[in-house]
Amino acid sequence: MRAIQVSRFGGPEVLVPVEVPAPVPAPGELLVEVAAAGVNYADTHRTEGSYRGGTDLPFIPGVEVVGRTPDGRRMLAPIFAGGGYAEAAVVPAARAVDVPDDVEDGEALALLVQGLTAWHVLRNSARLAPGESVVVNAAAGGVGSLAVQLAKYFGAGRVIAAASTPEKQALAVRLGADVAVDSALDGYAGRVRAANDGRPVDVVLDAIGGVTLLAGMDVLGGFGRLVSYGNAAREGRPLVDLEVLAESNKVVAGFWLRPAMEYPRGYQEPLTELLELTATGKIRPLVGGNYPLGDARRAHEDLLARSTTGKLVLRP
Repeated sequence: MRAIQVSRFGGPEVLVPVEVPAPVPAPGELLVEVAAAGVNYADTHRTEGSYRGGTDLPFIPGVEVVGRTPDGRRMLAPIFAGGGYAEAAVVPAARAVDVPDDVEDGEALALLVQGLTAWHVLRNSARLAPGESVVVNAAAGGVGSLAVQLAKYFGAGRVIAAASTPEKQALAVRLGADVAVDSALDGYAGRVRAANDGRPVDVVLDAIGGVTLLAGMDVLGGFGRLVSYGNAAREGRPLVDLEVLAESNKVVAGFWLRPAMEYPRGYQEPLTELLELTATGKIRPLVGGNYPLGDARRAHEDLLARSTTGKLVLRP
């Protein structure tokens, strides 16, 4: 079968099309004919060798697929060991979820990693309460675009979208943000406070990291919560001064989806809810681009350049 393999760590150039034997499911696994595989920032970290927990070479990237089992069921499933960038993959049977007919392949893939991340950071990490103000950094991205919609659905009083271009800001407003601001660091805090009628905010969601994370801390009010769920800037992790946090009773939390899925009601229930919200039109996952499997390199290049919006999909 055709697949994309990484034999050495590096940038998108190490994503090489190859022919490999089709996988054979072990007990507790399902064979899936891949209709589409999702592209994530985590895939770029695995490819360059910087992923948390490490990655052994060689490997086939791709941690989420949607496709058909031999008996015809249309399934969505994660495969954190990798293997999704291929014509067929084996997935854990206990993690495979049926996809409603009203949900397209790209939409389903957007819900698996990005959707679950947005759901958890709002529900469980930020503990968003009705009426609170929320800042979503990278608001036009895969997680950000869903976080904007879910924050409104969960009852946020004001959703402030931060994005890098006027086009992305306008998109976030169309998705339900009350206001959008330029995410450039120079003047960031002032723009965010102005967007919240001059007041600090209750929640900041950040996947950029580095100095952007520190800027987000500056706009939090008392008992405000910042949730960090990524490091797209590839900057060093900033040190957080506990005394500074204590002065305003602020909270900085970290989030990683993989362990969260193992918690009680951490996977099946929220994913089923997200699929239902999508099928009924209450949220709209964005699909930012469909690429042939052989163009995996270009998909990674576009993702790293931050030139895309929404979910990127590879199709065998």
